[in-house]
Amino acid sequence: MAGITQDWEPVVIRKKAPTAAARKDEKAVNAARRSGAEIETVKKSTAGTNKAAKSTTTLNTRKLDEETEVLAHEKVPTELKKAIMQGRNEKKLTQAQLAQIINEKPQVIQEYESGKAIPNQQIITKLERALGVKLRGKK
Repeated sequence: MAGITQDWEPVVIRKKAPTAAARKDEKAVNAARRSGAEIETVKKSTAGTNKAAKSTTTLNTRKLDEETEVLAHEKVPTELKKAIMQGRNEKKLTQAQLAQIINEKPQVIQEYESGKAIPNQQIITKLERALGVKLRGKK
């Protein structure tokens, strides 16, 4: 046991420096006041109010309220509806079959034929190819 030695160097364990939140803590501020340290207080402009919930859209909402123009989406014209139905019936296809050919949902064909759909040039092009009928340029 002659080769074993003890190290008697002191080990110093220190606390971490206080975080920003801890420095703002009421206890820390009071302790700083007691010790005579300088304390800077800054009042935030929106402190105690609910400014975030009350955004500055009052100008926009006023414009919307004063707006009298009736805005509506463009719908499928009657000529296009009839042309799609006619082309589909000539090829003896159901709405579901036509939808499958152009890789769309049957609801899309139904909306186009009922006139509720918003015209999409890509879908109209697919319909033209599938039906072999020119659907655009008749206006």
